[in-house]
Amino acid sequence: MVAPPDNDVIWARSLHHAHRGSPALVGVSLGVREGEILAVLGTRGSGKTTLLQCLSGQLVAQQGEVWFNSSPVHTMPALVRERLRRDRFGWIDPAPTLVPELNAWENTALPLLLAGVSRRAARTTAMEWMERLDIGACARKRPYALLRAEQQRVAVARSLVTTPSVLFADEPTASLHSQDRAQVLRTLTAAVRSHRITMVLATHDADVAAVADRTITLADGRRVGSQAIADAEGRAACSLSV
Repeated sequence: MVAPPDNDVIWARSLHHAHRGSPALVGVSLGVREGEILAVLGTRGSGKTTLLQCLSGQLVAQQGEVWFNSSPVHTMPALVRERLRRDRFGWIDPAPTLVPELNAWENTALPLLLAGVSRRAARTTAMEWMERLDIGACARKRPYALLRAEQQRVAVARSLVTTPSVLFADEPTASLHSQDRAQVLRTLTAAVRSHRITMVLATHDADVAAVADRTITLADGRRVGSQAIADAEGRAACSLSV
């Protein structure tokens, strides 16, 4: 077992994983630096979600290594990986998965509340993120009363409320219309960059990938390409303004 480079927050080597005998990852290796936005580009079924799940400790790859800083995620007990996901990682699903019994600010604050933060302090932090994402006015609404774009913004705010070290975003704007998609992606990217959060962004859309500093491409579970994006913020502004 070889420790990762010092400047990589997330590092993976030779990941192999299969679902019911069907290969999902075949020898994928990568490293992600602190504060970097890495886009994982690929079509449906290319292995993007499985890769993010392995990197975040939701899945343990059948072969290979995953490191977070100097800690081997692939050998951690399940409870330790669960704490790591709660305390250091954030996650955004393609569609918002909110608790219907909770209002918007409670959904946003949920990771803090589960970690034992007082209700008052959790609400203050949740409201700060909701204001930043332009949904402060929705704080007391239940999920059923929110527009789809508002629900997804709540999900984004919830993923950021702990200021995670690494944010895993699995097609975070795929369910939104183009205008809402651009707005959510713009605010997400700005928040990540201002807080120096490392983000691994899975997408099938080259325009979405343009917000990243670097992209890798998956096809049939294999890494088939890599590209550094010069002036990522400028490229993102151009693509999002279309």
